[in-house]
Amino acid sequence: MDKKKNLRMRGREKNGFRFSGSRSFLFSVLFIGLFVIASCGKNAPQQAGPESESVTGELTEKHYPTTAITDFTFFGAKPRPYIYDGNDVQEVIAERTGVRLKESWLGNQSAVEAIGGMIATGDYPDLIDGGDGCAMLYDAGVLIPWDEYLESGKYPNLTNYYTPEEWDQFRREDGHIYWCNVFQQTKGASTATMHNDEAFWIQVRVLEWAKYPKIETLDQYFRLLERYYKAHPTFIDAKGEERKVIPYTCICEEGKFFSIENAPQFLDGYPNDGTVMVDYKTDPENPQILDYNTTLTAKRYFEKLNEEYQKGILDEEFATQNYEEYLAKLENGSVLGMCDQYWDFMDINDMLHQNGLDEKGCNYVPLGLTIEKGMENRWHTYGDTLNVSSGVAVTTSCADPDLAFSFLNAMLDQDIHNLRFWGEKGVDYLVGEDGVFYRTEEMRKKVTDDIYKKEHLCTYGYLPQYGGTSDDGKNANFPNEQPSEFKDSLAKPLAECFEAYNVKTYPQMIGSVEEENQPWFPMWSYSNTMTNATSGGRAWAKMNEVKHRWIPMLVMSTDFASDWEAYMEEYNACHPEDFLAEMQEELDRRAGKK
Repeated sequence: MDKKKNLRMRGREKNGFRFSGSRSFLFSVLFIGLFVIASCGKNAPQQAGPESESVTGELTEKHYPTTAITDFTFFGAKPRPYIYDGNDVQEVIAERTGVRLKESWLGNQSAVEAIGGMIATGDYPDLIDGGDGCAMLYDAGVLIPWDEYLESGKYPNLTNYYTPEEWDQFRREDGHIYWCNVFQQTKGASTATMHNDEAFWIQVRVLEWAKYPKIETLDQYFRLLERYYKAHPTFIDAKGEERKVIPYTCICEEGKFFSIENAPQFLDGYPNDGTVMVDYKTDPENPQILDYNTTLTAKRYFEKLNEEYQKGILDEEFATQNYEEYLAKLENGSVLGMCDQYWDFMDINDMLHQNGLDEKGCNYVPLGLTIEKGMENRWHTYGDTLNVSSGVAVTTSCADPDLAFSFLNAMLDQDIHNLRFWGEKGVDYLVGEDGVFYRTEEMRKKVTDDIYKKEHLCTYGYLPQYGGTSDDGKNANFPNEQPSEFKDSLAKPLAECFEAYNVKTYPQMIGSVEEENQPWFPMWSYSNTMTNATSGGRAWAKMNEVKHRWIPMLVMSTDFASDWEAYMEEYNACHPEDFLAEMQEELDRRAGKK
């Protein structure tokens, strides 16, 4: 462990970044007075240590002929925590692949603003996931095409990451592929235990207090929150201090607006097409685009939020809080419920565990709510979701694209994948006589510790990865999907909740219809690429501006009925029919009608 301590002492993040090496430089992102700073150059190659089993006690079959380590830079257009310089697992991966990836993440601005700033300065990292700004990077001509690398035969993991037909869907207007989305890919048998999608979430202590009732509708959900809050307006937090309970919260910040805006599609029983609904039941041969913003359900939903706001159930700060403030409220256990994507708040679970709040019933479980009782719900997506609108890319600033693609390819080698998500063998997990990975309670506690994660663990979470079953056929690629590990890691209140509802996983808890994804799903992967170059794209931009301005006002309105009419009038003036027509054209293409 002395070597690891020395690695840690070589440096720590300074404002999230490490500045070192003879050829390091900074690229700055400047947009309307906001900055994102990240180191973007390469350090002079460092001599790597020998190919070593001693660090983890594994990797006897895979040989990585590494003689030097190159520092690549990566920018992800998401707010994420940083790892420390000299991170243990990152150093092991560097020794085995020849690449150390210096990650930087989105600050207090949107992805579009950050990418706009990069384009303005001309400074880019070696690798990037531009999120909503990927199309801007493509238009700027600063991304390297993947085609020759995928076809070369040198990077089989990447080539086989998608089928040829799926890779073709990533092709841009010029016929080339420039990025790959790294989420929702499953290898081997599905091992899904988590609901990574959107839902109305509720703390298990609320369900326990109510003796685990069946909650099916939006009205039932808020009635339960009201009852619990009346009985428990405060609670004792992890520090033993009395804290005010917040029955329900949401967030209106740019990039997080879905947490308040798109619930009507789900409440009507549709899956997450994100920006529209697709009716394929009325006429299966001619699926039709529907606008969920103008439905009766949308009006009922926002009117319900308005009622709850007037009652003091909805967080009075919902319209002005930022993402960090929102997460802080979830972390301290004060929020009873919210509507959100699991991936958007999942990191708070570690904090709940560290503070013992999970044992107080502060973990969240998803509910598959609909607007009326007895309706089918489709909150959970069972199959893989192909998002072609964004993903990890290699920029023209990268001096060694071959090495970059070699590194991305290595991320999918099973031994490297185990390092990323399970950690070090013998340190972060053990292997039973049957070959099944497991953790002790001490290990589980350790891997949720914030400092330990920054010093030791390195998931490279925005690089290619697989869910499902590992190559050995015995283990899940993600620890939280290992059946035994998932069960053993549940806090007692959460385990008792699952038992009460006779379920073993989060997807079973939400109870969505199990069906294959339609060929057009998800339609948001198209609307995310729309620009002002088309009338539909211009209408889409205006619609979003109106929704961002009006929806918080509707929720706080003292005259909802008249304000709803005014909102609809301004919304319809955006010509949503142009947006819907363009979405219908894309739907027809995906459905094979064109």
